[in-house]
Amino acid sequence: MAITAQMVKELREKTGAGMMDCKKALTETNGDMDKAIDYLREKGMAKAAKKADRIAAEGSALIKTDGNNAVIIEVNSETDFVAKNDSFKQLLDQLASHLLEKKPSNLDEALASTMDSGSTVQDYINEAIAKIGEKITLRRFEIVAKSDQDAFGSYLHMGGRIAVLTVLEGTTDEDVAKDVAMHIAAVNPRYISRDEVPQSEVDHERQVLKQQALNEGKPEHIVEKMVEGRLGKFFEEICLLDQNYVKNPDEKVRDFVKSKGASVKAFIRYEVGEGIEKRQDNFAEEVMNQVKK
Repeated sequence: MAITAQMVKELREKTGAGMMDCKKALTETNGDMDKAIDYLREKGMAKAAKKADRIAAEGSALIKTDGNNAVIIEVNSETDFVAKNDSFKQLLDQLASHLLEKKPSNLDEALASTMDSGSTVQDYINEAIAKIGEKITLRRFEIVAKSDQDAFGSYLHMGGRIAVLTVLEGTTDEDVAKDVAMHIAAVNPRYISRDEVPQSEVDHERQVLKQQALNEGKPEHIVEKMVEGRLGKFFEEICLLDQNYVKNPDEKVRDFVKSKGASVKAFIRYEVGEGIEKRQDNFAEEVMNQVKK
């Protein structure tokens, strides 16, 4: 497989490794990005293990609550300029209110549902597209319910670039739930606790760490102990309760929540555009295409 400059650039952004190391890793793994990341980590060349796609799409996220129900929603636009437009913000708010009222079970059902105006959600979005002059998409949403003994915590960062909704059991203190949401916005855990991490993911990480230690020349009889120690750091990176609380780094999130007599039941974190890649335009190619017309 041909290794392109774009592939090398993407691997560099994800790992912090040098250009030639990235090119070699991609060559050795036949262009497989995930395997190339593992290759660099095993060689001790990667500065980061993040495999998340770059954030490229624009838009905004929003959270609305109504009693024991809440909705978190993401709507995408083509440009950040439109996302900051009052018309776009109004559309986002009306869609959130509608979803919270109708509680559709999936995106298709949501788009087909009828709003108070009599039009479907999809038609309503199409009307907005005609007015604003830019493609707009309802990308995702999630409706969450809680009991009277639980608390919602909602936090919007950078005007909705990141949105986090938490549900805490054992407390009705929304400020505590919001503090946890703020931590999640900053640190981006993927699971609440170690129990939630799939065994396959743990096994994969253990294998990478083992190979990494062996490549460092460590004696095999101490490698296992080293791997288990490094696994602890891995869990701290991805598990909310294992992380140092951002407002008090000397305290774990687990201890902060416990001190409030609460426990984390659930959290949802949306970062606008995550997993979506903008089209990579080749400027020279675009100019040539225009010349040919």
